[in-house]
Amino acid sequence: MTDADARIEAARRALEEATAALAAAEAEAEASAAAESEPEPVPVPVPEPESAPATAASVSGPLDEQQLEAVRAGYAFEAAALEIGAIVNGEAVPGVPVRIPLAMTNRHGLVAGATGTGKTKTLQVLAEQLSAAGVPVFAADIKGDLSGIATPGEPNDKLLARTRGIGQDWVPAAAPTEVFSLGGRGIGVPIRATVSSFGPLMLSKVLGLNKTQESSLGLVFHFADEHGLALVDLSDLRTVLQYLTSAEGKVELEGIGGLSKQTAGVILRELVNFSEQGADIFFGETEIDTREFLRVTDDGRGVVSLLELPGVASNPALFSTFLMWLLADLFNELPEVGDLDKPKLVFFFDEAHLLFSGASKAFIEQITQTVRLIRSKGVGIFFVTQTPKDVPDDVLAQLGSRIQHQLRAHTPDDATALRQTVRTYPKSGYDLEEVLTQLATGEAIVTVMNEKGAPSPVAWTRLRAPQASMSPTPEDGLRQLVASSSLYPRYAPVLDPQSAHEVLTSKMNAAAERERAEAAAAEAEKQAAKDAKERERAERATRSRTQTRTTTRARQDTGGGNVVSDLLGSRTGQTIVREVVRGVFGTLFKKRR
Repeated sequence: MTDADARIEAARRALEEATAALAAAEAEAEASAAAESEPEPVPVPVPEPESAPATAASVSGPLDEQQLEAVRAGYAFEAAALEIGAIVNGEAVPGVPVRIPLAMTNRHGLVAGATGTGKTKTLQVLAEQLSAAGVPVFAADIKGDLSGIATPGEPNDKLLARTRGIGQDWVPAAAPTEVFSLGGRGIGVPIRATVSSFGPLMLSKVLGLNKTQESSLGLVFHFADEHGLALVDLSDLRTVLQYLTSAEGKVELEGIGGLSKQTAGVILRELVNFSEQGADIFFGETEIDTREFLRVTDDGRGVVSLLELPGVASNPALFSTFLMWLLADLFNELPEVGDLDKPKLVFFFDEAHLLFSGASKAFIEQITQTVRLIRSKGVGIFFVTQTPKDVPDDVLAQLGSRIQHQLRAHTPDDATALRQTVRTYPKSGYDLEEVLTQLATGEAIVTVMNEKGAPSPVAWTRLRAPQASMSPTPEDGLRQLVASSSLYPRYAPVLDPQSAHEVLTSKMNAAAERERAEAAAAEAEKQAAKDAKERERAERATRSRTQTRTTTRARQDTGGGNVVSDLLGSRTGQTIVREVVRGVFGTLFKKRR
């Protein structure tokens, strides 16, 4: 609302009040005239000045006075509550606040609405109040807008006019903030996880594996666990796959099933593609301790953990699955606590449609189970997305509070989604199919779970303004936060422990060395046999030549004086014979050519 709009609104309200006063005066004048003409006076009710503004507001909106009072009573909680805003009935009615019980924030919720309708600011309002109430918050900062929560806001006339209109006593305030980055891609404290803790089911979802490939990947993880092979990074997993498809590895798999080379090849190719997308930086040591997200400051405020995600558009599956891993890890780490006065942590799952897009049935079942059971661990989850249809029905059924910003119905599919959304709300005095398309930025249709676990009345709400900056915190400010963090020295170093890659590479190298030695020994043995045969052949040839010379001499010794024989047997005769033979064969070869 601009300054001009505010002045117009004030003038309109003044006109309404003047009109009401004029009507009262005319009624009084008519009553006086009637009293003079009739013997008995007729009493005329005069409206009380206090109720005039509320009556005017109720008359100009879709709810009558009785319905407005029902909304007021439906949000009048006795326990601690988060202030969401004030009801809109033609105009905002500050005397009818809309709230959510603090204890019910661990019953999960949904913040939905089209792009540009104010979802991020709603998230910021909730996060600020949760922090002030001593509840830690974790949120993924997809677009960088949420980082303003670390910087006090700056007042202006437009802001103050809005906050006064809904009865908000606005003062600038920042929340204690810790900035994280995924695998060190950014300026925040690096968050890493080992492949072992990530698990085969979530990794299969990221890699887009089918059911058979997912089962085979589970077998690989089982083999690694059974043999004490630490899967720290993706190179460890690749090495295990290569080992299990080798001759030695196949033998070790015989007792628990096999792994085909084709399936292993598909998984290896997907791992290579995954690495090329930058996933290598996320997997490794030092692994984050998810209990770091449960910290509270010395003055009792909950720490807001913001995860920077500058490259989420290039790999949404990694982002969404990583956040699901965080929840699963928290579920495994935290004890059962039942219902608390306030949750241990509230987790905001922004761009939630990325989590469910292309997810397998097994993955959806795991998410549903986690959402259903993690409440008993004291953790609340708010899914933030564009339309409720982005969230599977089984998950949507677990969400107790809903803040629905404007929906657009520009296409037949949008219109269908709008009607489906309307059917999920309790009955109210609103034509929700019309109202949901007319909500202004910063307004929403709200229904929450009350203290008794029942849904509150549906309320058209003008939402509160954040007390921190609605603009992103400058990069220099974020760098100062990270530099002063006690977590950065602990999680920034990249460690390279002894893991499956080193163990199996050494084992495969030793096996290859043995094979080379055995091959060399076999070759040497073969060569020795060959040499022995050659020696034996040479010896036979030598014996043969010796026997020939002995026979020749014997013949020479027994010669009878034959001139031809003597000549052929002499050195000169042998020379003549060789020359004659060479000439004959030379002639023959020439003729062949």
